[in-house]
Amino acid sequence: MRTGEPLPAVGDVLAALATGLWHWDTADKLVTVDAEAARLLGLPAAPATLTEEQTRARLHPADWNEITAVVQRAVAEGTLAEVRVRIMDEEGTVLRVVRSRSKPSYDAGRRAYVLTGTLQEVAEPGPDGPDPVGGRTAVTGPWRRSREAFLLDAGRALAEARSTAEVLRVAAGLSMPGFSPNGLVVFGVEGDRLTMIGHHGHESEEMGPFTSMPLALDYPAAEVVRTGRAVYLSSPEEYRERYPVTWPLARPFGRSSWAFLPLTVGGRTMGAWMAGFAYPVAFTPDERAVLTTVARMLAQALSRAETAESERELTEGLQRSMLPSLGPEVPGVRIAARYIPTGGGLQVGGDWYDMIPLPAGRFALVIGDVQGHDVRAAGLMGQLRIALRAYASEGHRPDAVLSRASRFLHGMSQGAEISDPRFATCLYVAVDPLSGRLEIARAGHPDPVIRMADGTVMLRPTAGGLPLGIDPDADYPTTRFALQPGETLMLCTDGLIETGGHDLDSGWQRLRAILEQHEGDLEALADALVQGVHGPSSHHTTGPLADRREDDIALLLLCRPGPGCGRDDTVTARPRMRRMLLSVGQDEPERIAVARRHVRDVLHDWACPDQVDSAELLVSEMVTNVLVHTDADALLLVEVSRENGRRRLRVEVFDSGDDLPHKRRPGELASSGRGLLLIGLLAQAWGVDPQGEGKSIWFELYEGSGEPDGGASPAGAGG
Repeated sequence: MRTGEPLPAVGDVLAALATGLWHWDTADKLVTVDAEAARLLGLPAAPATLTEEQTRARLHPADWNEITAVVQRAVAEGTLAEVRVRIMDEEGTVLRVVRSRSKPSYDAGRRAYVLTGTLQEVAEPGPDGPDPVGGRTAVTGPWRRSREAFLLDAGRALAEARSTAEVLRVAAGLSMPGFSPNGLVVFGVEGDRLTMIGHHGHESEEMGPFTSMPLALDYPAAEVVRTGRAVYLSSPEEYRERYPVTWPLARPFGRSSWAFLPLTVGGRTMGAWMAGFAYPVAFTPDERAVLTTVARMLAQALSRAETAESERELTEGLQRSMLPSLGPEVPGVRIAARYIPTGGGLQVGGDWYDMIPLPAGRFALVIGDVQGHDVRAAGLMGQLRIALRAYASEGHRPDAVLSRASRFLHGMSQGAEISDPRFATCLYVAVDPLSGRLEIARAGHPDPVIRMADGTVMLRPTAGGLPLGIDPDADYPTTRFALQPGETLMLCTDGLIETGGHDLDSGWQRLRAILEQHEGDLEALADALVQGVHGPSSHHTTGPLADRREDDIALLLLCRPGPGCGRDDTVTARPRMRRMLLSVGQDEPERIAVARRHVRDVLHDWACPDQVDSAELLVSEMVTNVLVHTDADALLLVEVSRENGRRRLRVEVFDSGDDLPHKRRPGELASSGRGLLLIGLLAQAWGVDPQGEGKSIWFELYEGSGEPDGGASPAGAGG
């Protein structure tokens, strides 16, 4: 071109360069193209106006989605939008690859993007085609596929991270396709300061200046947080020119390129992410797209981790405020407690335990479970716990405490503003630490468990009533018995029994095995019970139910020091005797079945099954005789001891009646009178002993011995 000649028209220049022009207004949803752009799109070479749907049909689906992301990023950063797209025909065959460059703008009034740009065909390189920048693989073909795979893997790994430390570990391990950084820093915001959350690829002593900086500082990460726009620095010279104040801080690390990206969640910039590179990086649109996508995923992961950690801190504080300290050691007993919240979500449920001081040196142990695993269950639990403490502190008996608590919860559930009434199970135990005497009232809760001094474990059935909150007039009968020296009482919620797909029977068998086999002190026993349900071994003891949902766990252990229960954190030898006491009132004939079950539990490891059956039958006869032939209550005492290398069972039934039993000779049709005859036939020794008030009848069996020939002779008075 000679000097003075007019410049050619823009259209002629673009036509000579095989470059098309296009204009897109997202409000009108129309795309206008010139003849060259139409040809590149696989249409007749003539100017045209297309709808978004017609334009989208000519592009690869993945590339259309990428265009949207690139445009939004370019508007946010104030840069050009550059993207490579694949043009397809009606059959889905790729015709060519084109590069689109545009300068997008956003019309806030119309809430629309307006773009005017160029379209130019580019050669698709082969698998080994080099990129001019840094000799790295080109951004199309295999690079594009590896990028997509990388983003999927990175998204999956970040989604699984549950804490800030885990998120940082995942970010440090990311290997980006074709351009991996050798240094990462994550910054957060606290007030008007930029703080470092974590880093990778640096020595800790090198990061001192970056630990906390003013947001107003002329530093790329601070600018990113202030503006919400990414900063890309392709060379040390560019860094030094744009940020001369903080360049001396970055220079010692010897890097060649830096990318600072905002960590944005829900429109709020929560921090910044720095990726440093040891080699020059041009930060092409594709590379920026990868970095931006990773930054968004990283921000989401950090936000989730921050929320989860805040919830954990909140719930742990709530638990500490709601669950009591067991306080100083109580003379005469030892106590251990555990609370394990259910996994996931808000880790506070309706389970609780408490220890309440009572007059005269006594105290109460309370354990319960409010229906549900949500904030409302936790709130009701706190209110119910306060109410129980108030009623107990007033000096009410266990049955009265639960009756008042039931009316309290029923009143709360029936309030006009409550559309979700709840109930609660509860077990209340008043303890006299000097005598070991227990008074128990139960409201729909699992029965307590007794581990005897020799390790024998028994479920201790107790009288009970409806769960709290169902019937405001419900009664809660009291069960009384004594905890002997060396014995341990276990109270728990159903989560300890049923977690892992167990029903009440299979869950009880799992706990029984742990209780019987454990040799440590009370704290170690509490840990063993929890580990048996939640620890690694629990995966081998799943129950028969398909539902494996977890539940909150509350656990209380109470023991009286003695053989079988350690003193001063030491384990003493288990004694040679086991003992069980049970009272059966005149108005409690149903407890005869409880007595039989107790005898069978005491003899769970007895060598001769026939003798166990005989003992169960004789106990039933002896207790029934007291209820039928006297006006007194029966007290059953069962003892197993070892004599001369073999075990002896002694069963004794006490009553306050004065009439001594005597043998009778009932006829064939008689319905009674065979009790002493059965004892004489099945027992190896038996007798009747007068007491100061009343009497006792007893029998003995020796493990493995045959039945006596011709019947045993009575050894006591009245035989």
